Amino acid sequence: MEDVHLIKPINLMYKENIIDNLTTKFKFSNKHQVPKLIKIQINRGLGIDAQNNSLLKKSIEEFRTITGQQPIVTKAKKSIATFKVRETMNLGVTVTLRGNKMYSFLEKLIHLVLPRIRDFRGLSIKGFDKNGNFNFGIREQLVFPEINYDIINQTRGLNITIVSTAKTKDEGIALLKEFGFPLID
Repeated sequence: MEDVHLIKPINLMYKENIIDNLTTKFKFSNKHQVPKLIKIQINRGLGIDAQNNSLLKKSIEEFRTITGQQPIVTKAKKSIATFKVRETMNLGVTVTLRGNKMYSFLEKLIHLVLPRIRDFRGLSIKGFDKNGNFNFGIREQLVFPEINYDIINQTRGLNITIVSTAKTKDEGIALLKEFGFPLID
């Protein structure tokens, strides 16, 4: 019988390999000190276009299709006259993924979505904050395999934030590189 190598699910890879690798790299005394992923937040700010109900509904449906979870509509906390924004006005949509949905989305992001981006060379480490959280944007929703080209009339981007328990930027970079994230300096 042939020797078949299957790709491990990303959450098993964390438990079996990544914890040990990061423990030795950063010389942690306890496996609970190793940074782990807490959540992935995906959002899209529509601005004044959020007042268009059909556009807002399309964004909600796209996010539901991409993440498998019902998004929430973000609203303005206070009125700002210069931006023509009133309190409780719809501004965009957001989804927070945790647990198994987070890991399956991360796997899809690494193996399917990012390679489909035109002229993709990797994500810059400049997107990390001092606490090891990573922010980046995707310019168009069409890179997600679930999105049907025929339904889309306008391409819109989205922002993705990966939140971890990393204490430093270096720990966050090492964690995402261990997951196979294509990061460049």
